[in-house]
Amino acid sequence: MITMVHPTAQVDPGARLAPDVEVGPYCVIGDAVTIGSGTEIGPHVVIQGPTEIGSDCRVYSHCSIGSDAQDLKFRGETAVLRIGNNNLIREFVTINRGTSGGGGRTLLGDHNYLMTGVHVAHDCILGNHIILANAATLAGHVLIQDYATVGAFSGVHQFCRVGTHAYIGGYSVITRDALPFIKTVGNRNDAQTYGINTLGLERRNFKKEEVQILKKAYRILVQSKLQLREALDQLRSSFPGDPHVQELIRFASESDRSFIR
Repeated sequence: MITMVHPTAQVDPGARLAPDVEVGPYCVIGDAVTIGSGTEIGPHVVIQGPTEIGSDCRVYSHCSIGSDAQDLKFRGETAVLRIGNNNLIREFVTINRGTSGGGGRTLLGDHNYLMTGVHVAHDCILGNHIILANAATLAGHVLIQDYATVGAFSGVHQFCRVGTHAYIGGYSVITRDALPFIKTVGNRNDAQTYGINTLGLERRNFKKEEVQILKKAYRILVQSKLQLREALDQLRSSFPGDPHVQELIRFASESDRSFIR
C-alpha cells in the first residue's frame, strides 16, 4: 500500500504516516505526528505534534488536532496528544495537547464519535465508545468514562468527571461530577438527575434485571434524602455483589467536586 497525500498537502519530514493513510487537500501535518494504518485525514485539517493517531480513524475537514493548550500557564513545554483506533472526528473539531500541570497528555481511547464543532481541551482523558454531540465543549482536565454521551451545545467544567454510561442532556452546563448510568440535565447549580439512562443501557445490552437494580440504587442515592455516607452504606449492604452499583459507589466516594444529585 502507498500513502496517498494530496499534492496540496504539507507533511513535515518528521511525521510518520503508515502505509495506506490518506491525506486530503490543503492539510498541514507537523513534526512528531504519527498516524496509524487505514486512517483518513480530510481536507484542510491541521495536525500538530507530538500527536499520535491510531488506526482506522477518520478526521473530517477543517479540524485542528494537537494544537497548543489554551492555558495561560502553558509555556511551550513538551506535551502530547494520543488518539486511539476507530475514532470518528467530524468537521471543525479542536483537540489540544496536554500541559505539564496536567500530566503532559491529552488522551482519547477507541471507537469515539466527536461530532461537528466539539472542543476537547488540554489534559482531558476520554475512554472508549463515547459520543460528544455537536458543539459539546470540554474544559481542561475533564474525565469522560466509557460509553458516556455529552449532548449538543453542552459544556463540562474543568476537573469534572462524567461517569460510565452517563447521559448529559443537550445545552447543559456541568460544574460538578455527573454520575455513571444516570441522565443529567441542566445549567450549573440548577442541573439535576433524571433517573437511570435506561434507553442507553438497553442499547448496550444491559439485562432488565441489571437496569432494575440500578433504578433501586438510584432511589437510595438520590431520592431517599439520606446523607451521602448513609446512602452509600445502604447501597453497600443492599447490593454487595453487583458490579454496576459498586461502580456507582466508587464514583460517588471519589468525587472531589461533589456530584449532581
